[in-house]
Amino acid sequence: MTSAQARDEIAVPSGQPVVLHEVLIDETPGEPWLRFRFLAPKIGQADNGALAEAAMADMDFLCQRISLPYLAEHGLNPARIVISLSDEAVEFGAAAPDAIQFFETYRPDPPHCIWEGL
Repeated sequence: MTSAQARDEIAVPSGQPVVLHEVLIDETPGEPWLRFRFLAPKIGQADNGALAEAAMADMDFLCQRISLPYLAEHGLNPARIVISLSDEAVEFGAAAPDAIQFFETYRPDPPHCIWEGL
């Protein structure tokens, strides 16, 4: 598994602050999956938080606008893309019962991300 890190805030449909935390190439499922892990510290705040529906719209947006260009730029062709939003940095695969996290899986079909609903 390899990773890349970035720290620029990304404007998403919900308006919440979102930052790309890391990109992981995961071969564990038996085929390459790219995991785009984003920090969204306000998803757990009731006054300015993103509900599951807003998080889903943000994840769709992030797949289209961040993940697909990343694939093209780096010449990658994963079987799946996983987009995750978390209110705090969590080590991949670690249990974090207090963290609020949303995950969605997509099949890349440029210029689209096809939601897998796994």
